[in-house]
Amino acid sequence: QVQLVESGGGLVQAGGSLRLSCGVSGRTIYNNAMGWFRQAPGKEREFVAAINWSGHTTSYLDSVKGRFTISRDNTKNTLYLQMNSLKPEDTANYYCAFRYSSDITMIPSEYQYWGQGTQVTVSS
Repeated sequence: QVQLVESGGGLVQAGGSLRLSCGVSGRTIYNNAMGWFRQAPGKEREFVAAINWSGHTTSYLDSVKGRFTISRDNTKNTLYLQMNSLKPEDTANYYCAFRYSSDITMIPSEYQYWGQGTQVTVSS
């Protein structure tokens, strides 16, 4: 059974930074693409970033380009999301996701496993 556990969320002022981590257990992530999504109250789950198996290909939501960086450490079975210059509109519950394919996708239904989420709140 694959389990994903996010950490690193919290309350931060606008302009601040947070680094989210997602530890994976139950199998290696070496050959698998992974992604970050977020969901704010009353809104649908939204793609944030994705990374392919090697880390050489990434994709981002337009509104986070230049501010967020997705990365991975396959030796630690861990996914990261570095978030800089945070804005109040970034406030949401952030989820990491795992898919069997090695290629990235922005479509939530194409990920097979999800974490429980970590809350990020950005105050103005």
